[in-house]
Amino acid sequence: MVSAGIDIGSRSIKLVIISNGKVTKNISETTFDPLSVCKSLVKDFSYDKITATGYGRHLFKEHFECEVVSEIKAFALGAKAVNRACRTILDIGGQDIKAISLDQDGNMLKFEMNDRCAAGTGRFLEIMALALGCGIRDFGNLALTADRAAKLNSMCTVFAESEVISLLSKGAPRNEVALGIHRSIIGRVKSMLQRVAIRDDLVFAGGVSLNSCMVRLIEEDACAKVFVPDDPQLIGAMGAAINNLDKKSADELTGEIKYERE
Repeated sequence: MVSAGIDIGSRSIKLVIISNGKVTKNISETTFDPLSVCKSLVKDFSYDKITATGYGRHLFKEHFECEVVSEIKAFALGAKAVNRACRTILDIGGQDIKAISLDQDGNMLKFEMNDRCAAGTGRFLEIMALALGCGIRDFGNLALTADRAAKLNSMCTVFAESEVISLLSKGAPRNEVALGIHRSIIGRVKSMLQRVAIRDDLVFAGGVSLNSCMVRLIEEDACAKVFVPDDPQLIGAMGAAINNLDKKSADELTGEIKYERE
């Protein structure tokens, strides 16, 4: 059986194909027309069954024969596939944050989701990096060069941006402001993780997990061993694809994820 999973997120759309234990991946920006992006992603692949997750899953279902699953279920399946020991999942995506705890069998015990405010998400970090004149890929490394953090009082994206500009105009070093931004996010993330109960191993998924400063601060503040999988943006799509498999096939795949191509 050739199984496909597609995760239609606010910032990017991810496709995973599982065939004979091999995993193929593809990622595109969501743009203003997510349906066209979805059609473009799947047109070059054949599959027996596809499951959709993410913000746009119901839009996808209107145009394709598929099953839909919640992001919570998809991430639980995907995280367990890349790390058998996973008991806690943190996903920071473009526009939301999810914290999920699992039992030893991978079943969801509890979850917290911040999807009503962009504070602390990938989009928040992009705007803050822009205010500092820093590329998003270098933002975490810049923050790690600071010995102390500038204090930010607001987590509202608009107010925080104004506060960053004000700090810079008063001569605050860029790296200290960058570290202050990261620390303000960690406070919110730590609270969410504590509400679901932090357990090792913590799988950190989503694009923000590629930020080195975020990884380090979570390990320090949450006192948890953090595991960042290869291609952490694909965990939801991976889980959606695994949703189509029988238990034996899913168990054989778990912990053996190797992507065949971009």
